[in-house]
Amino acid sequence: MDTNNGSSTMDFILLGFSDQPQLEHIISGVVFIFYIVTLVGNTTIILVSYLDTQLHTPMYFFLSNLSFLDLCYATSIIPQMLVNLWGPTKSITYGGCVLQFFFALDLGSTECLLLAVMAYDRYAAVCQPLHYTVIMHPQLCQKMVLTAWLGGLGSTLTICSLTLKLPRCGHREVDNFFCEMPALIKMACVYSKVIEITVFALGVIFLLAPISLILISYGIITQAVVRIKSKARWRKVLNTCGSHLTVVTLFYGTIIYMYMKPQNSTSQDKGKFLSLFYTIITPTLNPLIYTLRNKDVKTAVKRILCVEKRSAKS
Repeated sequence: MDTNNGSSTMDFILLGFSDQPQLEHIISGVVFIFYIVTLVGNTTIILVSYLDTQLHTPMYFFLSNLSFLDLCYATSIIPQMLVNLWGPTKSITYGGCVLQFFFALDLGSTECLLLAVMAYDRYAAVCQPLHYTVIMHPQLCQKMVLTAWLGGLGSTLTICSLTLKLPRCGHREVDNFFCEMPALIKMACVYSKVIEITVFALGVIFLLAPISLILISYGIITQAVVRIKSKARWRKVLNTCGSHLTVVTLFYGTIIYMYMKPQNSTSQDKGKFLSLFYTIITPTLNPLIYTLRNKDVKTAVKRILCVEKRSAKS
């Protein structure tokens, strides 16, 4: 069998849920609704955090970056998915597949690191309240976010270069609804130990290490919360930390299951629905979780709307 990549410039076929056509219309409707909520919710958080000076704090700086990541992440996947679900063909160009693979992996890796950064911010706010503004100064916050972005980019360039070099022997069918690494690796007609080791090593760095730091941070935060005597402050800490911990659980839980297991140990159908969860549902839930559980954001939205109304009347 010829193992060259002569067909590398041909269109790929995104099989998606074509083996369950009765679900495609339902899935497309749900995905469309979730995408609209993702766009509106995350854009609202970014605008509110920028427009309201009372939210010019490290927490909302990180939250704005998380919302921007979720916006880009969802947009790199969902529009193409909807086109394929609604249209007669399910193809994607080779270049489009590469870009989708690159941006989805880059943004996902960056979010893994950013969530760990946000956990450290909550630790500093709860456990070092008197020194919080000194510890989390703007320059440090910017460097931490930049490190998350550069770290995600570095890992993505490594994985993409290795994955795209795998010979496909003319295979064009991607058994997923977007060009995700596990599905692209399964297209290859050879086994690569190098990729398996690299993916596992990067999984430890970008998944297991951050989640371990997050759990340690929240262990320390829990001890501090127990000692808080003010019910109002205790409730505020639980709201802000609870929001972040909910996001962490939803995001890391599914991704660790997908990426830290041997590629052949997860059934493809199960893998598709797990991918559906962390690529579409989580970016939608993030702004809802933070706005519905966070009085500061809701108050800021009301304050901005009141200012806009007064400006319109005058």
